[in-house]
Amino acid sequence: MARRRRRFWPYFRVALLVLALLAAGYTLYLDQRVRHEFEGRRFALPARIYARPLELHVGLRVPEDDVVRELRELGYRPVAHPDRSGWYVRSGAELEIAVRPFVFWDGPQPAKRLRVSFAAGAVSALTDAQGAEVALARLEPVAIGGIYPTNNEDRILVRLGEVPKPLVQELIAVEDRNFYSHWGFDPRGIARALLSLPTGHVQGGSTLTQQLVKNFFLTPQRTLRRKAIELVMAVLLELHYSKQEILETYLNEIYLGQDRDRAIHGVGLAAQFYFDKPVQRLSIAESALLVGLVRGPAYYDPYRHPQRALERRNLVLRETREQGVISAAAYQAARATGLGLNARPSTGTTPFPAFVDLVHRQLRRDYDEADLRSEGLRIFSTLDPRVQAAAEHALADRLAAFDRQGRFGKPGLEGAVVVAAPQSGEVQALVGGRDPRYQGFNRALDAERQIGSLFKPAIYLTALEDSSHYTLATMLDDSKFVWQPRNAEPWRPENYDRQYHGQVPLYLALAHSYNVAAARLGTTLGLDKVLATARQLGIERQLPQYPSTLLGAANLTPLEVAQMYQTIASGGFRSPLHAIRDVTTADGRPLKRYPLAVAQAFPPDPMYLLTAAMQDVVREGTAHSLANWLPPLGVAGKTGTTNEQRDAWFAGFTGARVAVVWVGYDDNRPARLLGATAALPVWGEMMAALEPEPVAFPQPEDIEQLMIDPQSGLLADASCPGALELPFVKGSAPQARAPCAGNPVVDNVKSFFQRLLGQ
Repeated sequence: MARRRRRFWPYFRVALLVLALLAAGYTLYLDQRVRHEFEGRRFALPARIYARPLELHVGLRVPEDDVVRELRELGYRPVAHPDRSGWYVRSGAELEIAVRPFVFWDGPQPAKRLRVSFAAGAVSALTDAQGAEVALARLEPVAIGGIYPTNNEDRILVRLGEVPKPLVQELIAVEDRNFYSHWGFDPRGIARALLSLPTGHVQGGSTLTQQLVKNFFLTPQRTLRRKAIELVMAVLLELHYSKQEILETYLNEIYLGQDRDRAIHGVGLAAQFYFDKPVQRLSIAESALLVGLVRGPAYYDPYRHPQRALERRNLVLRETREQGVISAAAYQAARATGLGLNARPSTGTTPFPAFVDLVHRQLRRDYDEADLRSEGLRIFSTLDPRVQAAAEHALADRLAAFDRQGRFGKPGLEGAVVVAAPQSGEVQALVGGRDPRYQGFNRALDAERQIGSLFKPAIYLTALEDSSHYTLATMLDDSKFVWQPRNAEPWRPENYDRQYHGQVPLYLALAHSYNVAAARLGTTLGLDKVLATARQLGIERQLPQYPSTLLGAANLTPLEVAQMYQTIASGGFRSPLHAIRDVTTADGRPLKRYPLAVAQAFPPDPMYLLTAAMQDVVREGTAHSLANWLPPLGVAGKTGTTNEQRDAWFAGFTGARVAVVWVGYDDNRPARLLGATAALPVWGEMMAALEPEPVAFPQPEDIEQLMIDPQSGLLADASCPGALELPFVKGSAPQARAPCAGNPVVDNVKSFFQRLLGQ
């Protein structure tokens, strides 16, 4: 027996030595990992996306109520505070605003006081606190979302010195009262963990250092092995770094709640989320609530479980008082306060998922995905909150009304809206469905639907470019038409009303959206030529080489349609639709500008003629019901309806905006949808809320206005019934006079003798 022991002992010592070496090696590995990751790891900060800043100046057409609404979105309070910014006071038709400091893409803007006066729905005066006139003033932009790291973690980094002392004291008093004296672990906590082993769930009060290790390096899995690794790494962390470094990292890392799909990490963001204030301004009671959330953010969620959260906060206050951190008077005062939560609703990663989706896609052209999710980039977008709100409300309200009425079939209609600035191509609003907060299928970008008659302006523009053959008064044939392509079935287009209208002037054929006249004109011009015009208008997608494409038998997204109509609305200057203005680093250093990119796609003359014809669409054609929402503004537009009335469209523009609305069912079922009755009401209601400016293109030098008889397309005068004035490229107008018009030679002779006799 003794001999066996003597033989076994060397092996045992070797085994112990091997285990010791392995333990030492693993500890060295953990030590290297702790130092490398703790020093080299930066917090993954999301790219923050902002709306456009509201730029105030005399003459800006914006109602006072809309400015107040944006101030509220920014968290401004309607009470003056002499020592702070971020408030406003409303007095009659005047606003006094204490504008916050903000770092824009072109540099920092200090805090300032403004007085803004309003009259007739516009800014009438703008001065500073001393009464001096101000040419231009910017409010900081509304934060509209971000592009987040894994698990949608969000945080606002803070320095330890920025965190209120009571918050730090409360945290240590409740979570780790021996923080400044231990080496990373609590022996009593370890004892509790060992006693819980038989239950299969390792428990025990971890120190702040251990909690940081768990969150920073490890998984939340509760096992003895993971607990042992956590303990070793906590000791190593304490050996290499100061208590201040550990505490600051903990305050930025700790998970403190959930905002829908956004995870709230760190006390900096938690202060903004729960109390709408920076962490520096937290009270003792507010700090105690955040500390109370450390133990269980979901269980003590103050929005869902206010009583539970209140009891936990008061417990934190009591323990803090018992340890002498706060006085009895401070304790009683803090305990007597309510929760004081921010009343604004939660929005998750963004309240505008469809627009942020567009921003994200455009950013990916220039930035790596990893950088977008971790470097804290600041993205200044083109979104206009006022326009976005009008688009959302119009779409949601109208679709809900259609469902209640059962007007177009079973409930479940969907829609999309795109609004842009014609001259710049900046996307001001984008709605991807009737529920604008839904982060799913983005119909504005991804719903490829037939566009119907929205394609017709490409046909008429192709014709009007050839002023020697086509004018707005050119008579088109709207009689029965059959197109026989090679090796294919004949194509027999029909009008919506199943009628033929004979000879009609070109402008009227567009205004009433006659399919047969458009099909005959398009095939006469040549399909290739019309498709080339569509490409020049901005449609990059390869369209089908079929004659039915002339009547919109081609699938496009609402954004693609908006690009086409942007070129028309700008008078022939194509600007790629974009949602980003500038990108800076987290500290405000400029990275990339997205300047205005404009290319002249068409000369001004045919664009002026086409716009005049599209104004007739609204004035007397298929979109005449727009008068129910807007006064006569010279609005130009086009309705669109597809086969079996599956899709309804309206695309149009005012002086300052071009917008596209689509309405339909996701399953593409046949319905009773018409552009004029399903999409146009959404467009009209939205624009009515925005007080649109009229379309007012300057008349090109080569354009002249002449009276025309719509029955014959010939020159007319006041004696012709229904005569109207139309624009023509000089030299292109008809030379013959309509039968109803007088003879100019005879008229001149009569006029001469009348003047002579009058003398």
